Amino acid sequence: MNCSASTNKYVCERIRASGILAQFPNVDGVLPLTHKAGCAMQYDGADHNQLDRTLAGFAKHANIGAYIIMGLGCETGAPAHLVENQGLIQLDGPKGIKPLVLTIQECGGIAKTVEAGVKAVLEMLPRANDVKRVTLSASKLILGTNCGGSDGNSGVTANPALGVAADLLIAQGGTSVLAETPEIYGAEHLLTRRAVSPAVGQKLIDRIKWWEWYTGIFGTEINNNPSPGNKEGGLTTIYEKSLGAIAKGGSTALVDVVEYAEAIRAHGLVVMDTPGYDPVSMTGIVAGGANILAFTTGRGSVFGCKPSPSLKIATNTPLYEHMIDDMDVDAGVILTGTPVEVVGKRIFEELLLVASGKQTKSEIAGVGEEEFAPWAIGPTL
Repeated sequence: MNCSASTNKYVCERIRASGILAQFPNVDGVLPLTHKAGCAMQYDGADHNQLDRTLAGFAKHANIGAYIIMGLGCETGAPAHLVENQGLIQLDGPKGIKPLVLTIQECGGIAKTVEAGVKAVLEMLPRANDVKRVTLSASKLILGTNCGGSDGNSGVTANPALGVAADLLIAQGGTSVLAETPEIYGAEHLLTRRAVSPAVGQKLIDRIKWWEWYTGIFGTEINNNPSPGNKEGGLTTIYEKSLGAIAKGGSTALVDVVEYAEAIRAHGLVVMDTPGYDPVSMTGIVAGGANILAFTTGRGSVFGCKPSPSLKIATNTPLYEHMIDDMDVDAGVILTGTPVEVVGKRIFEELLLVASGKQTKSEIAGVGEEEFAPWAIGPTL
């Protein structure tokens, strides 16, 4: 919970400052996953269970080598509820061994909790370092897609090119995840007609109806998009934005629709129900299992999300050149005659390189810790 956020960071800062990570070349780093919630919510309610699902998704993530759970000790989001509700076990221990939980109250304060946390991580590092990179099929990739800071070029350059890359990945047996339900709004019929069954199509319609209800109870509308920045970039209505946004989904069949942070198990095109706010959306996608991300932007987004590398795709060449330290791929060349299919293949090949160890611009910049932002759907009581 948030009351243990600083203590969580102190553990990681102590380990980083010690220089000991240099002894473990197969470990990229120690990551503090802190957030703003964890209490003042209905116990075992929708918000509580969604937070559990999100935290557990990161704990179980393929890119996480080992973990500890840290809390205050009296919060609604109790560690015991998380462990039992989500069936968490130690990643490096025998089946049935529950993960280490540290609470500030039980340890005896911040300083003692930091000492216990550092000791626990140091014990885990050698075992995490034993895991080495091996060659795997692209079918193991789960690609999370998002668009942020969109402009009038998004729907004709970066988004359709990413859709081509998604199709190529799915052809290899992989999975591509389309999200941001408010930015599907108005174009959902183009996805339901591609559903593998009426039941899958109905799941998407049900999420759209839920959003209409959810926004309505707050006196707002689902079509509050585009944002001021989107409008400055040339977008006019949510329908125009949605038509461009779903282009990231390529042309294959829609095989499943999942809730926020729900584990992604199907192979093919999957829709995850998330809000349109980038950090919150991507947090859910990564919690669902996405091990690589592709983010299109026309205005300039610097998004990263540890532990999954985030490939940034610029919709226009001036942006790519202006923010060269943050952009990975220039899709703006489509505007000067390069076929969408060529850029899409270029994105697919770049995704394979990143999955094989090449660092994205956001990784080089160290971005991706503060962007962990679980979606709170209920009231703070």
